[in-house]
Amino acid sequence: MSLVQHYGTGRRKTSTARVFLRPGTGNVTVNDKAIDQYFFDETHRMIVKQPLQASDTLTKFDVLVIVRGGGMRGQAGAVQHGIARALINFSSELRQILKKAGFLTRDPRMKERKKYGQPGARKRFQFSKR
Repeated sequence: MSLVQHYGTGRRKTSTARVFLRPGTGNVTVNDKAIDQYFFDETHRMIVKQPLQASDTLTKFDVLVIVRGGGMRGQAGAVQHGIARALINFSSELRQILKKAGFLTRDPRMKERKKYGQPGARKRFQFSKR
């Protein structure tokens, strides 16, 4: 028996998600946990499922996700990006729908690095003239 699966890598901030789509009933597993146990906030679960809902494939696939780095919001965004890319790997006809919804664009916003001689990225130490 050959296992047919479709792969997509998603990134957001410092999070990276490896997403595998397998034919199934719509179960979403994140780091060997059910989606309800991993993403406890309803907003994050909604973000993750958006590409599947937009492409009308919510009950066609079981989604297996391995996500590392960052916080919950960044991880949810990375999983969303990965699912969208995996769906395109499954069917290139879905590209137009997912592109229009904005799921294929990698969000480039990252934390700005701290500069030397300063307390933060933008903040300066208090200036003293004398």
